[in-house]
Amino acid sequence: MPMTVVEKIMAAHSGKKSVSAGDILWIDVDARTARDFGGPNVVKHLKKNFEPPYVADPKRTFFTFDLSTPARTIKYAISQHLLKEFAKETGVAVFDVDEGIGTHVLIEKGIVRPGDVAVGTDSHYNILGAVGAFGQGMGDKDIAFAFKTGRIWFEVPPTMKIKVEGAYSWPATARDLTFAVMREVGSSGALGRAIEYTGDAVERLSLDGRITLASQTTEMGGIVGFIPLNGEVRRFLEERSGQRVKEVLPDNDAEYVDELSVEVVGLEPLVAAPPSPTNVKSVSELEGMEIDSVFVGSCTEGRYENLLQVARVLKGKKVKKGVTFKITPATKEVWARAIRDGLVDIFLKAGAVVFSNPGCGGCAEGMAGLVGEGEVELSTTNRNFPGKQGPGKVYLVSAATAAASAVKGYLTGAW
Repeated sequence: MPMTVVEKIMAAHSGKKSVSAGDILWIDVDARTARDFGGPNVVKHLKKNFEPPYVADPKRTFFTFDLSTPARTIKYAISQHLLKEFAKETGVAVFDVDEGIGTHVLIEKGIVRPGDVAVGTDSHYNILGAVGAFGQGMGDKDIAFAFKTGRIWFEVPPTMKIKVEGAYSWPATARDLTFAVMREVGSSGALGRAIEYTGDAVERLSLDGRITLASQTTEMGGIVGFIPLNGEVRRFLEERSGQRVKEVLPDNDAEYVDELSVEVVGLEPLVAAPPSPTNVKSVSELEGMEIDSVFVGSCTEGRYENLLQVARVLKGKKVKKGVTFKITPATKEVWARAIRDGLVDIFLKAGAVVFSNPGCGGCAEGMAGLVGEGEVELSTTNRNFPGKQGPGKVYLVSAATAAASAVKGYLTGAW
């Protein structure tokens, strides 16, 4: 029976020769994590419902501290300490407050590879589709069960194919390609579905660009978005994992519930206006809208490539007086490279604020990047729902558009 990528991965992890959409399976998990936010509830469920040992495979089980880095509230301080104590008890590894966003760390350290199944307490765990893995965010009870047994149950989702073709140039970036896809699909066009991306525009994306595209699967209602490897990404994954990687590809005659085509020739900078990440418009439509603050970071646009885009715009310029520009790198590796290559010096000279340790930054409540009453912020985060980052209005943009607008003091795609 011909199968899609998600069907092949689930078949391989359930011991079946073939599966199809709608099948309910028990599948083996290659890696499972809990964050400093949901982790304490995972521990609570484990101790309430199971006897020791609480963890089936400590070497493939991790805690990731990425929401409050370091702890900025008493609640987070208590949570992180509780998880560290449980880790000592069970042998679970901890990626502490200096490491960065959990899903990104899993990729950088070669822990998750193409064809793997990984689950965690993160609604954007499907970022792992950027490297051809099945990543899925789940609730505390489900993750507790995965910690204990190394397995989860899942209904095989139907798959849609999205072909993205055409060439575009600066100042358009991978975020604008992602917005173009979101504009076509809408907030529920991928509901309950896996996505397979194809097309020359996708093939040319760097790993950082693929992470941006995969990260917005949740906002389209999707389960996971798979992006086929190119040579650059394959080499990176093999170097980090120390192993040859074997990509999972669909069969030629696999069945899809829908097929879309998105053309990005001559793509211009785009923006997602409140109240939805899929309320996408061209920046030129809203050109001149005055702004109060800018945030660059999060799992969607906190990679080195994004910081380099910001530096390219800011070098030799100043952030407009009255505009607060906040930057949070996604991981320690990104942070270190930005320092080594002089990007942080450019940010500081321009008047931007580089905030604290790597992590989620303003995408998480209580962290750098929140917006006050009446404030208008441009943000590279993945969501702009009312109240998500505070009572102000959040417009989602690329890192390049964010930087250019910070210099002008208003939304612009011009340099």
